[in-house]
Amino acid sequence: MPAESPEAISLWSLTRGQRGRYVAAIVAMACGTMFALGVPYVLKEALDALSTATEQGDADVDPWRVLIGSAIAIVALHLFDGAFTYLRGRWAAEASEGVTRELRRQLYSHLERLPCAFHDRAETGDIVQRCSSDVETLRVFMASQVIEIARVSLFLLVAVPIMLMHGVWMTVLSLCLTPLIVIFAVIFFRKVRRLFLDVDEAEGRLTTVVQENLSGIRVVRAFARQDYEIAKFRERNHEFRDLEYRLFRALSRYWASSDVLVFGQLGIVLIGGGARVMSGELSIGVWILYFWLLRTIIWPIRQIGRVLAETGKATVAIGRVQEILNEPAESANPGAELVVGGAIDVEELSFSYGGERGSTPVLDRLSFRIEAGETVAILGPPGAGKSTLMLLLARMYDYETGSIRIGDRELRALDRGAVRSAFGMVLQDPFLYSRTVLENIAVGDSAADRDGIEAAAQAANIHGNIVGFQDGYHTRVGERGVTLSGGQRQRLAIARALLKDPEFLVLDDSLSAVDTKTEARILEALAARRGKRTTIFVTHRLSSTRLADRILVLESGRLVEAGTHEELMQSQTGHYRRLCHIQDMLDDEIERDLQRTTRPD
Repeated sequence: MPAESPEAISLWSLTRGQRGRYVAAIVAMACGTMFALGVPYVLKEALDALSTATEQGDADVDPWRVLIGSAIAIVALHLFDGAFTYLRGRWAAEASEGVTRELRRQLYSHLERLPCAFHDRAETGDIVQRCSSDVETLRVFMASQVIEIARVSLFLLVAVPIMLMHGVWMTVLSLCLTPLIVIFAVIFFRKVRRLFLDVDEAEGRLTTVVQENLSGIRVVRAFARQDYEIAKFRERNHEFRDLEYRLFRALSRYWASSDVLVFGQLGIVLIGGGARVMSGELSIGVWILYFWLLRTIIWPIRQIGRVLAETGKATVAIGRVQEILNEPAESANPGAELVVGGAIDVEELSFSYGGERGSTPVLDRLSFRIEAGETVAILGPPGAGKSTLMLLLARMYDYETGSIRIGDRELRALDRGAVRSAFGMVLQDPFLYSRTVLENIAVGDSAADRDGIEAAAQAANIHGNIVGFQDGYHTRVGERGVTLSGGQRQRLAIARALLKDPEFLVLDDSLSAVDTKTEARILEALAARRGKRTTIFVTHRLSSTRLADRILVLESGRLVEAGTHEELMQSQTGHYRRLCHIQDMLDDEIERDLQRTTRPD
């Protein structure tokens, strides 16, 4: 027995919890179908009765009674059919909404647990398109086409035996072109499926262009790149339009060709059945029964093309969604240690991002120790591996070789969530939500009260700015904090981390956008943590190192110097001493320039 495809398994698993509604919808559809198929029987009996009465002059048959009775029966059958059609549509819609709600929940939950490496290579616009447009495609399929497949099957299972009961020859005549319609639909489905995938991927690329442009609109304006971005959007838009045009052209060819086959089949029954009626081999009632039954089933059979087309779209959509769900989530450590704290020991640590970033090691056999409660500054040129080291400590990535131990426990053996809870990270490019200032700071501790939030803001030297805003702490900061300056964003991020009061506070070049006076005030507030919590500064500014108990200097992923400010300044050829000398020269030159500009003529 062949194995089921991943798409089929996924679609079936998605219906879990909604199968009762689908069964109810199918039962309602079956009942409605029975009432709908009762209409041609009423017509047959009425026409045969009227025909017999007319030909034989039967006075016992009242034509008006037959007509009125038939009309009432047909109206009643349609009323029952309409009621069950309503129930079918309602239950199918409720089931499909339940399926897509669960699918969205699974997708969002899984995306939240995917490793940083996935998000590094994934395009945000494409992910959004998969979570919105592809899920909507599945919703439409689950709401209509699943029931439509059952409806077509039931029509065939009921109508064909009825036809056979009234004559094999007329049944063959009535269905002679049906195999061609089905074969044509299957061939069309196989050809059009690739087009559906191309259109979906083109829409994803278009969405990515829009998302990137809106996110980076200030960069676009700053570099006067509007025309370039418009041209790029036009190119993707034209690509999407051309692919959709090809798809619609294929669909129009199918519907036009299938119309010819369907009306040809109806014409065959009209002509062939009419000839048999005129020869006396067939009653007019049976002739109308065949025509009505054929008319009832031929359009659903023709809709097999639409069903297969929608099935093709759905399988493409579930395949694209499944690609996300198949991505392995971050590894869990059942029963892992939940308490994280103590000294940090790094031994022979090596790491490279690999893939598109290349396989050159970012960290190369790095070793050092940070004592519990110690304040350490980490310096080094761009690309030295400072930020990567911080991400490894917080288990954003897992290292390849070497060891990281916190409190004498291997980092891999610790619970990932507990590790991240123990770290308060202030990254180089702080991310702020499109919410109020209060809500952004409260991300650090959702249970914190107003006094705690204001204390954290004061420690980050941002409280004075906040109270100067029009709505104070209830001021909305805009998407990604665009309404704030770079320094204000950094200080809000610092306040968020301080509110958390983490065991390990990491400031990754997070004072680069503030002036020296503000930096001094923040450092004074951070000095209260010395000896109580571990603080790690990643910085290029030597002024930030004055709070540090020790300084680590990295270059090309290796530790080249370590010690206190005094120890490192005693080195005649050390990297730290050279950096200090360069910065002193720059400071002296700036001071001389200021004196020249302020000296009276």
